[in-house]
Amino acid sequence: MIDLDAIPFLPTRYRGVSIHFYRSDRETGHAAVMIRMEPGCSYPAHRHHGPEELLVLTGGFRDGTGTYRAGEYARFEAGTSHHPVAIDEGDCVFFAIAHEGIDLLLEPDDLT
Repeated sequence: MIDLDAIPFLPTRYRGVSIHFYRSDRETGHAAVMIRMEPGCSYPAHRHHGPEELLVLTGGFRDGTGTYRAGEYARFEAGTSHHPVAIDEGDCVFFAIAHEGIDLLLEPDDLT
C-alpha cells in the first residue's frame, strides 16, 4: 500500500495542485510524477509531445475524453491535448509518465 501522506508533494503555481517528481529530464521531456489535485482544481490544459500514461490512485478527474476514477488507467497519445479537472470525490492523486514532455496551452492567469 502506498502511503500518500508520506509523498513529499511540492505546491505548484496552480491553485490546489501539487507534484512530486520521481524522474524528470528537461532535455528529453521524459518525466515520472505523482500529481495531487484538490476537488475542483485543475492541471493546465496541455498538449503531449509523446504519449502520457497515468494511473489514478485516489479520487478522480474529468477532461474532454471522459472521467477517470481510482484504479483506472489512461493513455493520451502524442499530439493529443486535455485539461484534467479533479472531480468532487476527495483529492485526485495520480501517477503519470510523460514521454517527451508537454506544451501548456493556457497561461496561469487564464485559469479560473
